[in-house]
Amino acid sequence: MTLRFSESLRQACAVHWTRAVEHRFVRELGDGSIGDDVMAGYLIQDHRFIDSFLVLLGAAIASSDRFESRLVLGRFLGVVCGEENTYFLRAFDALGVDVDARAHVPDTAPTAGFKALMREAAATRSYAATLAVLNVAEGLYLDWAQRVPRPLPDNFVLAEWVTLHDNPMFVDFVAFLRAELDRVGPGDAARADDFFRRAVDLELAFFDAAYADGHA
Repeated sequence: MTLRFSESLRQACAVHWTRAVEHRFVRELGDGSIGDDVMAGYLIQDHRFIDSFLVLLGAAIASSDRFESRLVLGRFLGVVCGEENTYFLRAFDALGVDVDARAHVPDTAPTAGFKALMREAAATRSYAATLAVLNVAEGLYLDWAQRVPRPLPDNFVLAEWVTLHDNPMFVDFVAFLRAELDRVGPGDAARADDFFRRAVDLELAFFDAAYADGHA
């Protein structure tokens, strides 16, 4: 049986993909042992992605060749602007991270790199390029979230970060992204492969960076 295009990209990055979805951060998030300082630092950095991520989603909507696909992408854009952004604000309140504190924390190198990659993909005006980055940004998160044992920790900051990335709507959206990449990716295969590989490398580096400041 012919391997799906999206799956061939993932398998080519299997070592780093697996290291990311089995990362210490994921294990400690799942068992509730992650430190508040680690989680706060991670969420500050992850929240920085939203602006560039909206640029990426907007580019995917603009470059898509199907009205039906634009509708799916547009609905997800609404989730990011609504439910997900609201989670961040609630989590920051719970962790005692105010606006000034968030503003004075610099981007880590992986954060800056991923923001640049999303905007680079958007600037190509290639649907395949935007889908390659989206398949990593969302597909890798679904993969790790589905590996987290249940029941989830009582702390909503931890539990809701998992359920935001493992719920029926999100599962369907990742399946849509994979199908779209399978459909259009082979027509721009080299570019899709390049963006996919770089995105996986940055995801792993992003998890590593959560512990880079000496957090225990």
